[in-house]
Amino acid sequence: MLLHLRRSLVMAVICMAFFGFVYAFAGVGVSQAFFKHQADGSLTKNGSTLIGQNWSSSKWFHGRPDDMGPYACNEKTHTGGGDNPLVANGCSGESAATQLGPRSKVLLADTKQLIAMWHALGVMHPTVDLVTTSASGYDPDISQADAMVQIPMVSKATGVSAAKLRALIKQQTHGAQWGFLGSSYIDVLQLNEALARLG
Repeated sequence: MLLHLRRSLVMAVICMAFFGFVYAFAGVGVSQAFFKHQADGSLTKNGSTLIGQNWSSSKWFHGRPDDMGPYACNEKTHTGGGDNPLVANGCSGESAATQLGPRSKVLLADTKQLIAMWHALGVMHPTVDLVTTSASGYDPDISQADAMVQIPMVSKATGVSAAKLRALIKQQTHGAQWGFLGSSYIDVLQLNEALARLG
């Protein structure tokens, strides 16, 4: 009996040391050696390229409305703030979709409010992505079409010509992963950082 107990304890200690420490340190070492930028959170001086940012000014391209319009932070009820997984402006962050179905009157009202918001910003024909939230609640990417419809707004606010903005959007468009997985996309943070370098 004592022999079996000793063997069990020795095996538990060996497994704990290997899977608890050696395996974890090896994983960190491999990720730091081969994927350092991603392992460190894909950070730039303005934030992470993996998490959508809240761009409130017309001089920047905007992402999906995960923290805009009806989904924005409400300081009175401490709700909203979908693009921030932490806490911002007194609101706990969220990382989930609204879960509103296609027949929801709330979804219809929220979408109409977002369309009106885009019209007020100077975007006359917002795309579907620009008036619907992402499934994650903090999507950092938009499509090329999403960026192109925002050109009049950004051009008017910054004074950068529409032709330069179109060229910038094409330059910042990433192709599908490995050429066939998913579709092309633009990271909004990287696009806005490139826009800041133009001025």
